[in-house]
Amino acid sequence: MSDRIRSGNRWLLGAGLALAFAGAAAAEEIVITDHENREIHLDAPASRIVTIPMPLASGVIALSGGTDRLVGLNPLSLTAIREGILGKIFPDAVNISDAVTGTDFVPNVEALAAVNPDLVVQWAGRGPEIVDPIVNAGLNALLIKYGTEELTRQYMTMVATAIGKPERIAELVDWSDVVQHDIEAKVASIPQDERPNVLYLGRSLSDITAAGDTGSYSSWYIALTGGRNAAAELDGTSSINREQIAQWDPEVILLNSFEPNLDVNWVYDDPILSLTKAAQQHRVYKMPLGGYRWDPPSQESPLTWMWLAELLHPELFDYDLRAEMTKAYKTLYNYQLTEADIDGIIWTAQQGDSLGYDQFAAQ
Repeated sequence: MSDRIRSGNRWLLGAGLALAFAGAAAAEEIVITDHENREIHLDAPASRIVTIPMPLASGVIALSGGTDRLVGLNPLSLTAIREGILGKIFPDAVNISDAVTGTDFVPNVEALAAVNPDLVVQWAGRGPEIVDPIVNAGLNALLIKYGTEELTRQYMTMVATAIGKPERIAELVDWSDVVQHDIEAKVASIPQDERPNVLYLGRSLSDITAAGDTGSYSSWYIALTGGRNAAAELDGTSSINREQIAQWDPEVILLNSFEPNLDVNWVYDDPILSLTKAAQQHRVYKMPLGGYRWDPPSQESPLTWMWLAELLHPELFDYDLRAEMTKAYKTLYNYQLTEADIDGIIWTAQQGDSLGYDQFAAQ
């Protein structure tokens, strides 16, 4: 297990102990320290939450066991709910207000007042213009940072604490630890020159973007599952062109799940990209969309890792992905996936004849 994750787990333990002592002193008050070291005080568990960061809407639903606490969300979170399976599992989720913020994360104070939240979750470290309107309106703002597994566990712990279910996060962290440790142990002996070059494209249709190693969650799980980031030379997320991709000549291309009209034919039909090793070897895959998109960190991330590990190194891994998904969705959402549900989440119809995808077929 990496030192960063061990550090994150120590943070979680410390947060749990602090909560226990606070509970002994004042049974009803909840005190949370957010990612800008601000203390948030709640007289009771939050029953009305607004989530402005996109991934956290589905996280609140998973932690709380339903949609009752979520009263506002980012329009892009609502899009993911409508396009993915969460709208089927929780039909009422499509009626949650997305007027509380724009996609630029600037809060709509009037819409916030209308939903009357106990807690508003907002980004940390992105300037006062997206925080001050919330605070000046007299609302509790919980500020979170994002982009690593460690940070994900921390802010999910904050939310679990805020809703009065701190025990819920332990189950999810334990699952993540088991999967991560298993994958790390199996890929540890793979020499670097035998790890495939993998390119994740965060956008493809309106613009083509990729990210280097620093601060990139996709680069982290590519390395975790035994690959190398083909775009490692980039400084952060950058726009790139087809000629740059051809120069890198990745062995595997991962397409984002954010663009609903994107499928693997975007690569195979392109006169330049079709010449890459990834296209020639039919190793182009679209990232799944479940309760949330599998590209960024979320409560479903261990499924992302298993999916990608199987595709990069099928000789090392024998996860039954469909069974793992079924078990996870029962835990996360108390929902029994159907075979058709699974096919929809992993985009079976959109993957074409991509190499190795037959291992995920229903038996």
